[in-house]
Formats: sequence, structure tokens, C-alpha cells
Amino acid sequence: MTKLVAFTLAVLATYCSQGPVRPQGTVAPSPAAEPTADFMLSSPAFANNEVIPDRYTGKDSNYSPALNWFDPPTRTKSFALVVEDPDAPMGTFTHWLAYNIPATANRLGENVPRDEALSDGTRQLMNDAGRFGYTGPMPPPGKVHHYIFTLYALDQELNPVSDKAILIRTMQGHILAKARLVGTYQR
Repeated sequence: MTKLVAFTLAVLATYCSQGPVRPQGTVAPSPAAEPTADFMLSSPAFANNEVIPDRYTGKDSNYSPALNWFDPPTRTKSFALVVEDPDAPMGTFTHWLAYNIPATANRLGENVPRDEALSDGTRQLMNDAGRFGYTGPMPPPGKVHHYIFTLYALDQELNPVSDKAILIRTMQGHILAKARLVGTYQR
């Protein structure tokens, strides 16, 4: 009887340590894929949840806004930036993808060149407008769109990637923290 009780307790301990039971075919999220801390991202061009000025849109100069960040994790080896409009009529529209931003950087200046490779080692991918670098808001007339600037602090530099899906997949397990800034725009 004692062996049966010990065996039952061992089985229960193993089962309970595996976490919640998931339906067959689903995958548990990887804790390493989630940031462990957040840091601050801001822009001198607009405040969080405020309107992006025309200068940074397709209506005007289409300059990328300056971005500043504060207090990233000390283990940061590089940053990656993803800017998306989830309110786009055909689904999320990606406006800017940059990675291998140096860990020593704490800002991106206004009007970052629209080159695939920048002199500091930063790499930019094609956005959904088919251009390297930033393409500003130019939504169809109507509702307010939200432009989500997400900066990821990574524990390594990334090998070259060719598109957003590969960038996101390559970052998994290397995200130390993320910072978010949301701008709005309406025509």
C-alpha cells in the first residue's frame, strides 16, 4: 500500500508540475518569448495616444519621427523596431521594420534614411508599402487609425533576415523587454 501511495503522489507531482492541460494540438507559450521587463519609448513629435503631426505622414514630408528610449535592460545587445497600423482596411499594415539598432543607442533621429543598411549597423526591411525604412500614415478617409511603435530590447544581434515574419520568429526567445508608443492619425 505504501508503494502505491508513493507512486500516486509521484505521478500527481509530475502532472501538476507540467502546468495547465491544453487541448491537443495547441502549444504552450514560451516564457522566454515574453519580455521580462518594460522600458520607456517616447517621441518629441507626439505624445502617447496623441495625433501624429502631418510632417510624419504621407500627406506631407513623410519623415520618420524622432524616437527616444530610456532604461532598457543592461543585458541589451541590440534593439528592433516594428511600427504597425492594426486598423488598416486589409488587416495590419507594417510601416517600419528595423533591427540590429546598436545597444548603445538611445534614440533614432528624425527622418532616418530609407536604406536597407545604415552606417551604424542598423538594418531595415521592406514595409508593406514595398519600401525600406519608414512610410508614414496615409489611411483612407474616415476613422482614426492607431500606429503602434514597438521597440524590443534583445539579448543578441540578429543574423540578417528578409521579412517581418522571419524577424518576429528570429526575435523569439531573445526579447528582454519592450517599449511601446502609440500615435493616432485620421484623414
